[in-house]
Amino acid sequence: MSDGSPSGLPERPDSNPSPFGKKPQGPKRFGGWRFSIIYIILFIVLMSVFNYYMAGKSTANIDFSEFKNKIAAGEIKRVELSDSAFIGYISEKKPTEAPSSLLPFFPFRPGKTAQTAAANAEKVYRTIPLNDDDFIKLMDEHKVSYYAVSRQGSAILGLILNWVLPLVVLLVIWRFIMKRMGMGGNVLSIGNNKAVIVAEGDIVTRFKDVAGVDEAKEELVEVVDFLKSPAKYTEIGGKIPKGVLLVGPPGTGKTLLARAVAGEAGVAFFRMSGADFVEMFVGVGAARVRDLFKQARDKAPCIIFIDELDAIGKSRINNIGGGNDEREQTLNQLLVEMDGFDSTVGLIILAATNRPDVLDPALLRPGRFDRQVLVDRPDLKGREEILKIHSRGVKLAPQTDLAVVSRITSGFSGADLANIVNEAALLAVRSGRKLVEQRDFDEAIEKTVAGLQKKTRVLKPAERRLTAYHEAGHALVAAFTPNADPVQKISIIPRGFALGYTMQLPVEDRYTVTQSDLLGKIDILLGGRIAEEMISGEFSTGASSDLTKATDIARKMITDYGMSTRFRNVALTSRGGMGGAERQDPMFQREYSEATQQYVDDEIARMVEERFRLVKEKLAEKRALLDKVAGVLIEKETLDEKEFNSLVNDPAGV
Repeated sequence: MSDGSPSGLPERPDSNPSPFGKKPQGPKRFGGWRFSIIYIILFIVLMSVFNYYMAGKSTANIDFSEFKNKIAAGEIKRVELSDSAFIGYISEKKPTEAPSSLLPFFPFRPGKTAQTAAANAEKVYRTIPLNDDDFIKLMDEHKVSYYAVSRQGSAILGLILNWVLPLVVLLVIWRFIMKRMGMGGNVLSIGNNKAVIVAEGDIVTRFKDVAGVDEAKEELVEVVDFLKSPAKYTEIGGKIPKGVLLVGPPGTGKTLLARAVAGEAGVAFFRMSGADFVEMFVGVGAARVRDLFKQARDKAPCIIFIDELDAIGKSRINNIGGGNDEREQTLNQLLVEMDGFDSTVGLIILAATNRPDVLDPALLRPGRFDRQVLVDRPDLKGREEILKIHSRGVKLAPQTDLAVVSRITSGFSGADLANIVNEAALLAVRSGRKLVEQRDFDEAIEKTVAGLQKKTRVLKPAERRLTAYHEAGHALVAAFTPNADPVQKISIIPRGFALGYTMQLPVEDRYTVTQSDLLGKIDILLGGRIAEEMISGEFSTGASSDLTKATDIARKMITDYGMSTRFRNVALTSRGGMGGAERQDPMFQREYSEATQQYVDDEIARMVEERFRLVKEKLAEKRALLDKVAGVLIEKETLDEKEFNSLVNDPAGV
């Protein structure tokens, strides 16, 4: 199960026309080719280039007297006479006329004809005709050939090609841009909503495709029942909740649940992300909210699903200085629309968010999002069901046990489990196997937790030895710490950014952690650095991430969990504050004095130093076992759970 994609079953494409509205379409096709603005631009360019070559050199405009002098000097051998201009050529040969059927396809400038188009490579002179009786005699004396032409057709054609055609092309381009920007109507159609509308019956996702969230499904069954038979509720005077808010971490299947509700109810499904409401123009978000609810009322009964609600629903309380007015206008319009529609018309709003703490209180009051449904990470049984759903189309080997996979994937979300199944299938194909085996799942889990294996990274002997002791220190401290998660695997093969890793996976799901458990986690994190110091006498940078995690645990114990001596049972941090949710959440803010901050820093240092000393004493007692485990690790590079436990339980026999 994962957000946004059905588990195991592919979503059927929305091929049938929707009775609820026009679906978004791509560029239209005409006769098998895709209509695009590129063709218009290409046509203009080709027409310009063709016109350039057909037009040839520009005609030189000269005075009438100079035109006569060139005839007298013998430079002009042929003259073309018309009512609008006299055109002289240096060649005596008259060009052959183009067929009349081709005339409409040749672009001419004003003053050009089919006859002159063939002579565009020769030098010409052009002048405005004057009433001169001696002009014909002058041409006869110098044996200049002359003839008369009519330019009425070419003038009309020039007007069309130089004025009408460019305007038509511009109008076509403008119309094309308008269609691409929106559906006619208002300017650029930016007020129309961008919801993806799925028609009734086009959603194939059902509740059987959702696993690991049984409680959430039970809450939503009532919504489906109302959409199918609303009279059963209205007769007794009951009202279905107007809005249902799905809350949970990313990847737990909130979007999938919403789609399953629409599939079970068999009604239209409007899906839109919170980010789709807001644009750069003021008022667009509010307009899109109005348009969305207007369409939904017309197609009722239906479901409106708003994904990532926190994009427009953040709290306005801490928004000092105005903030984003456009987002606030969108939120206000959403609040008004949710108050305005009748709950008996069969219009239900589903929304999803993984940050409910930043939502505006007005959204969560009764009458709007009446019901909040928690979609949490799945438990052991739920993970196994999710793995079965995602592995429906995967060929598994007979010895593959999904129950084992679910046990070692505690804390994984539905999206993580779907990714593990896919990675296992890819690893099997990469290895040339036709079936997915248990080792493929193990490798996929390691790849997800620790990163990609770096086979080409070769460690120097000193670094290899230091890494082996580092990981052995983690593993031994975990083995002798009460209630610690068992060690599943130790490796000094580099993965991701780490030179080695120790994998601990819980045997069962745990929902509360005690103070001793937190101190045990700090001990395990410090074990690697202490082992390095014991064999080299100095520290390295390899434990930087371990120190960061240990410090974070110690700080939360003091500031969040009330586990310090001075501030026992007191939480020193809270969310929100004057900084506004946009800048501070989900990080904690400090709401105590500098003196308290100094105490927190000192207490963290004292606590970590105390745990460091205790772990060092423990590893000193187990020094022989530490050397043994590190030595075997250097030799084999990887130790699984059975091999490590055999070393711990009977170190002398190895």
